[in-house]
Amino acid sequence: MNHSINDRFIALPPADRRLLLAFAGSSLAVLVLGILAGLMTALARGGMLNFLPETGYRFLTVHGTSIFFYWLYLAQTGLLAGFSAIETGRGLAWRGLAMAGFAAIVVGFGFSMTGSVIGTPLLYDGASSLAIDEPVTVLVFNLGYLLLGLGLIALPAAAIATLLVPRRDGSQPKFSSIGFALFVWAGFLMVSGFAALYAFVPGTLWALGLAAFPDGQQTSWHILFHNMHYLPLMATVLMWYVLMQALTGVTSVFGARFSKIVFALYLVFVPPTSLYHMFLEPDLPETVKVAGSLLSLFVSVPTLTAFLIVIASLEVHARTRGGRGLFGWIRMLPWHHPSMVAIGLAVVNMGLGLAFAFVLIQEKLAPLLSDTFFVPGYFHFFTVGTISLTLLAALGVMIPALTGREMAQPGLMRWMPWLASL
Repeated sequence: MNHSINDRFIALPPADRRLLLAFAGSSLAVLVLGILAGLMTALARGGMLNFLPETGYRFLTVHGTSIFFYWLYLAQTGLLAGFSAIETGRGLAWRGLAMAGFAAIVVGFGFSMTGSVIGTPLLYDGASSLAIDEPVTVLVFNLGYLLLGLGLIALPAAAIATLLVPRRDGSQPKFSSIGFALFVWAGFLMVSGFAALYAFVPGTLWALGLAAFPDGQQTSWHILFHNMHYLPLMATVLMWYVLMQALTGVTSVFGARFSKIVFALYLVFVPPTSLYHMFLEPDLPETVKVAGSLLSLFVSVPTLTAFLIVIASLEVHARTRGGRGLFGWIRMLPWHHPSMVAIGLAVVNMGLGLAFAFVLIQEKLAPLLSDTFFVPGYFHFFTVGTISLTLLAALGVMIPALTGREMAQPGLMRWMPWLASL
């Protein structure tokens, strides 16, 4: 492994290291809880456990909320804070704000879990219409997402301030490719935080008796879901880019400017493609549905382009060191490291997920396939097989670097990505 990553993490102030370890530990704890709730959901759905239907949906709410909102975003914000801190080499600029963001997300998780086990289960989208006679349930659940939204504003703001320090004092005339990607990533996280507030403040005000019932929450949810759905893919690509350097010492053969252009493409292609989440809305015009299908085809452009940058750079590096044959160079990569295995299988799972996704975004097929196992099938190839494996790979680099200890049981950890993919 490139020891500069280890050196830069270990050189961070102790307070920063403690905060980053708190992010990592809490995100892994949330992941374990979400997996257990998902297992209980699957056993109930398969008839192997005899729950009341409401109990099964309660487990489903805990699973979806824990994994999709809190595991993915605790891990992302922790990794963003960590790599922003070592990018400048000066630690976190606004540590107090970062700590406040972390606290907001953790407390929000407590509210979300409480709201999942009291009253009617609201599922992970927190639909107020499911508990129209239970304002307390809606209030408790919504407070979780509102605190999550505030955390997704505060922590990225601290990361942005950190990245701008060397720009303000003149020591860095321009962003590196990774610094630029971290900056864009932080901006997207903040947008998602504001989208969460926009989606769940109306329901919270209704639950407090301060406003009318939020009839338009579904549209607000589509906007939030689109951001929350694609932002982890950008994080995945960025982590591939960072880990490529950490594990092999390879940088992009195309140069920093081209990498910046690719990361900027997320700003161009992701926001306009949210239309396909609304295909089942009965009043959506046919022309809008067609436009949504066409625009959706462009979603994968930045992800695939960045993937090709990584693959091409690794191939050039391996071939200069003796790699031969069409695929022989792949054997030159550091497969002894569990994070490299996780990234390799994340790529395989991404290909499978894309194949299913391109079917699902067709406006004629979406109504036929929605509410079938096709949807969680495609979704888990991304959420588990691509994004979660990549985030775990990044944590597998960051945590040992923060603690100064080697990864425990690396041989066993090399099998974990295979088990997760299976």
